[in-house]
Amino acid sequence: MNTHQKEHYLIKKVKPFDTKKVKNVNDLLIGLKNCGFQGRNLSIALDILYKMVTDKNILTVLTLSGALVPAGMGELITLLMEYNLIDVLVSTGANITHDLVDAACNIGHFVGSPNVDDDELFRFRINRIYDIFLPEDNYSIADKKLFEIIQSLYSTKNIHTTPSEFLRQIGSKIEQRSILSMATEKNIPIFVPAFSDSELSLKLLKYTYYEGYDFQFDILEDVKKLANIIRKSEEYGTLIIGGGVPRNWAQQIFPMLDEMDKIERMGYNYSVRIHTATEYDGGLSGSTFSEAKSWGKYSQESRHVSVWCDATIALPILITGLLQRLEII
Repeated sequence: MNTHQKEHYLIKKVKPFDTKKVKNVNDLLIGLKNCGFQGRNLSIALDILYKMVTDKNILTVLTLSGALVPAGMGELITLLMEYNLIDVLVSTGANITHDLVDAACNIGHFVGSPNVDDDELFRFRINRIYDIFLPEDNYSIADKKLFEIIQSLYSTKNIHTTPSEFLRQIGSKIEQRSILSMATEKNIPIFVPAFSDSELSLKLLKYTYYEGYDFQFDILEDVKKLANIIRKSEEYGTLIIGGGVPRNWAQQIFPMLDEMDKIERMGYNYSVRIHTATEYDGGLSGSTFSEAKSWGKYSQESRHVSVWCDATIALPILITGLLQRLEII
């Protein structure tokens, strides 16, 4: 058992936050570094993320879950891609669907309220995402846009591809600024491991039923694609927003490579995680980095931090601070 002297615990004093020293968001996060709780964690997150995006030897993987695009966070993701600050995006299908809706409708979501009559919203065909409203009409506009793109892309109705390649091609036909179009422009793959769990897949099933299309998506080929990206990289980092399938899909690549290649890879070297899940119910979204180390998903010496916070609070602060530290804005 390790034992320490009393002085070991009393090395650095708290520095009360001083508003007078704050000129921008980067200053704010620096000022929180010697405070406590999630403020300090968010400050540490900026340090780690800055290291990840400024070291060209580090592959940076963003995993995205939760209704971030409907909540207005899509432009943050687009900015990260525009300035080459992420190399891979792993997302829920819903966020990609909502990105398509925003592109097709010039922002298709509306500020709403959780304190409404949902029966009435149903009669008006308005979908609610907590305090965001999405009219069903806007899904229809995106549906029409998607079908036009598919018709322009493919000369056959038998479409056999991977989800990532399909989304790359869809992005190539979107003129509006969006996650999809920027990812294609910057050659950033978008992986959607739970591809069938989205309105996008439901539209494809609709085209199958009414228009005679045959969509076959090779989801295992996308796992191999990420594996090859990892094989070509020296170090690796994750920026995890939420948890769910995107988080685990990105992390499981190291146990897979360990089994397939018989070459010891130590897992991700860096990670910043913003979430609200807890570990004690055994769910993966709340599991700790320490638990992930036991699976070989993170290296024993990995540098990481978890920020327990609503991502619509922490992510804009973190990314704004990052862009200021990089002197981009």
